[in-house]
Amino acid sequence: MQEKPTAPILIAGPTASGKSAAALALARQLGGVVINADSMQVYSGLRVLTARPSEQDEALVPHKLYGFVPPAEAYSVGRWLGDVADEIDAAHKGKQTPILVGGTGLYFKALLEGLAPVPDVPEQVRYYWRGQAERLSGAELYDMLAARDPAMADRLRPQDPQRIVRALEVIDATGRSLSEWQAAPVQSVLDLHDVRAVVVAPEREIIYARCEERFAAMLDGGALDEVAALMALELDSRLPAMRALGVAALMAHLRGEIGLEEAATRVKTETRRYAKRQLTWLRSNMITWKWFVEKDMVSLDPQLFAFIDA
Repeated sequence: MQEKPTAPILIAGPTASGKSAAALALARQLGGVVINADSMQVYSGLRVLTARPSEQDEALVPHKLYGFVPPAEAYSVGRWLGDVADEIDAAHKGKQTPILVGGTGLYFKALLEGLAPVPDVPEQVRYYWRGQAERLSGAELYDMLAARDPAMADRLRPQDPQRIVRALEVIDATGRSLSEWQAAPVQSVLDLHDVRAVVVAPEREIIYARCEERFAAMLDGGALDEVAALMALELDSRLPAMRALGVAALMAHLRGEIGLEEAATRVKTETRRYAKRQLTWLRSNMITWKWFVEKDMVSLDPQLFAFIDA
């Protein structure tokens, strides 16, 4: 193997693809540190439901940026970029290989391409406009944006309320158009030419089967207790942690609205659809990465090691 520290290793993949196991295997082999690149695994209290590495895995090698954000907070990609830059720097100073692993494509995209320096939007502004989005139609929101920020309105369509709301939040919070912020120079944390970037993506049918098996294990592992504890916090339903896969369905079960079997069916369907969206995004945005589509970790690990060594 190469002398340490090696270049950072990026491992992306859909849910249940085996990417976390691959990251752990590489970290043990290289003397590396595993750094989270999943937007839901940053939240505390949801280890089981978000499929975070187990305590046993975390004891084998250092794991960073997992479960450190309270679910009452809205963690952003901008904050993650700052945090991950610090962790990569710390890994190199400690002569460890930084191994970034996750399924959040936007995190990797921002890591390699940079992010417009838009200031964080205050929570009260964010909640106001997301409340407006629940009350108003896309066309009404679009008209409001056109009146306040015609430059951004020209870029968007009334059928895209999520981006319209984001533009309204920014101009409300900063007094400047999102288009102005996006035009500012950006600097990436890493360059694709300086890293080893891989996608772990088994065939879709294998991923779907793993999703079903994993949810059954989650129930046995305490997922319902996690959701019950989250419910007790009485958080705003628009917070990111409240949108983690499985939270809504299991909350409905705990409120007595649906049975556990119905909740399980909903979660499995939701997870399969999410995995499909992830695969579509990866194929569109990570075509230059090295893809591994092996059906099991026994065949995957040696090929990963060979690729990193090459």
